[in-house]
Amino acid sequence: MPDLGPLANFILAAYGFTFAAVVALAFFIVADDRKQRQRLADLEAKGVRRRSAGAAREGKPARGRKS
Repeated sequence: MPDLGPLANFILAAYGFTFAAVVALAFFIVADDRKQRQRLADLEAKGVRRRSAGAAREGKPARGRKS
C-alpha cells in the first residue's frame, strides 16, 4: 500500500464514506424500482391505463410528441 503520509486516516475515511454513500444510493434506487414496478402492476390489475395508450391504439401520436 502506498504511503499516504499524515493524512492517511482522513483519506481512507473519505474513501470509506464515498463507498458507503454509493452503496446506499444503489440500494435506494433498486428498492424504489421494485416499489414503482409493484405500484404499476397494481394499477394495471385494476384496469388503469396510461392516457397515451389509447392514442397508440388509434395510430395517433401521443400528445406532446412530435413524429
